[in-house]
Amino acid sequence: MTTVEEKEKEEFINPIDPDKIAENPHLLPYAHTVGGAVIKPIDKGRVKGLALSAMYEQTNTQLDQIREQVELLALQAQKIHKRVEMSEKIYLAEMNFKPLIGHTYYLYERKNGKFVLSMVAPYEWGRSCPYSYNATVKLLSDHTWDILDE
Repeated sequence: MTTVEEKEKEEFINPIDPDKIAENPHLLPYAHTVGGAVIKPIDKGRVKGLALSAMYEQTNTQLDQIREQVELLALQAQKIHKRVEMSEKIYLAEMNFKPLIGHTYYLYERKNGKFVLSMVAPYEWGRSCPYSYNATVKLLSDHTWDILDE
């Protein structure tokens, strides 16, 4: 009997064309049966393109935030520099009193170019202010002057 079974196995010829049969159908990049799941290949170029555009958008957002912070820091540095310049002007100016921290004073310029610090506001002089008004300042606790009005 074993020889009959062996003969039948040997004699069996598959009616399907051997070119259309896969030896390992589970490795195919597509469904190999009618009821198989649809497998769509991934468009790698599109996936990379979307990832790149998302990356550029995110990094541009972060760079914009850093740019705004840098601009803010530059503005703060300019204000501090201006305060230092004003403080130098005031400390070189003539003042006949001891300025108190937190009080407001007025900086005037004489015709000869020298500065005078005064407690008298420009509107308090009346019609004839002997000096030209330069700035309204306030003495801060670090002994720099905050410019309230120029």
